[in-house]
Amino acid sequence: MSSYTRERLDLLGRVRSAAEERMNGELAELDRTETFNLKGWQACADLGVLGYRVPRRYGGQELDVLDTVAALEGLGQGCRDNGLMLAVGAHIWACEVPILAFGTEEQKLEYLPKLASGELVACHAVSEPQAGSDVSSVSTTAVRRGDRYVLNGRKLYVTNAPIAGLCIVFATLDPAAGPRGLTAFLVEPDSAGMAVRKVSKMGLRTAQMGEISLVDCEVPLKNLLGKEREGLDIFNHSMEWERGFILAPAVGSMERVLQRCVRHARSRKQFGAPISSFQAISHKLVDMKLRIETSRSLLHGVAHLKQQGRSALGAAAMAKLHISESWTQVCLDALQIHGAQGYLCENELEREVRDVLGSKIFSGTSEIQRRIIAQLMGL
Repeated sequence: MSSYTRERLDLLGRVRSAAEERMNGELAELDRTETFNLKGWQACADLGVLGYRVPRRYGGQELDVLDTVAALEGLGQGCRDNGLMLAVGAHIWACEVPILAFGTEEQKLEYLPKLASGELVACHAVSEPQAGSDVSSVSTTAVRRGDRYVLNGRKLYVTNAPIAGLCIVFATLDPAAGPRGLTAFLVEPDSAGMAVRKVSKMGLRTAQMGEISLVDCEVPLKNLLGKEREGLDIFNHSMEWERGFILAPAVGSMERVLQRCVRHARSRKQFGAPISSFQAISHKLVDMKLRIETSRSLLHGVAHLKQQGRSALGAAAMAKLHISESWTQVCLDALQIHGAQGYLCENELEREVRDVLGSKIFSGTSEIQRRIIAQLMGL
């Protein structure tokens, strides 16, 4: 935690305590019924989490990057609802950040105060049936007609879509232009021609995921985000932030899981001794600790670069890759350490395992992160 000053550690602790108190109620039932954690969302709003990166003039907290990372780690330590953490991350990094960077002053004044307060939930729609990792294959079209654009297409795997009050939709003005035709739009869900269907997932079940259909959906000119054909730049900008920081709460979650395992290993006895005295268990705990510390180091590396206004393409890819795979292994090891107890639904570790598997897929799969890193290595 070398990057954390005393003030940042205090912030982490305050957020952790508030999350423990306000964000974990009825979590098993929310997971079972795939219900959004509205009380947890409101608690995040009350804490200012949803406005951490939003300037004060737009109703936010205006925290710097390292303060934000510290607070989000505290959030992950205190909140056991990983789906809520995904919903918060998608809202901040894939929606608020591009509006801040590319939005007009009118758009910022219209949307950022509502996003920072939690009044609006936001989503980011780019993936399609034939365009997942390959955004150059986006086939949703946008045609300008007078004072508006008309969108037609279908978007998949959109986190927050069923509850969103604002959606950033990527469409192409010229399918023949490939990625250089890509353009971004701010679309409100009550727009004529837009329909959302909720879909179910194996994990992260409190995070609401949906498919969006756009049939002659009309979007006013003032809701163009950035410039025409600037969509690829907007997408790459937001993905760098998202890949760098959407798993900041996961570092806290890993710490929470580790501490649970340590308590269990000290108290659980077999063959007349606590299982923590067995090398097979203690080494797993040590490996978990190493994964947490290396994950935190990579996360802070991205934060330092962004704090300085520098590009973090490779650092963000490495952080996303390492944290997601470390988080997965930590949760699998935790289940193994708890044995049959860990396999029972009532002990919650099985939910942690279901949740964590998605982290290797969303915001770019592990394979895509390796591809990015390899390209930057000249391979």
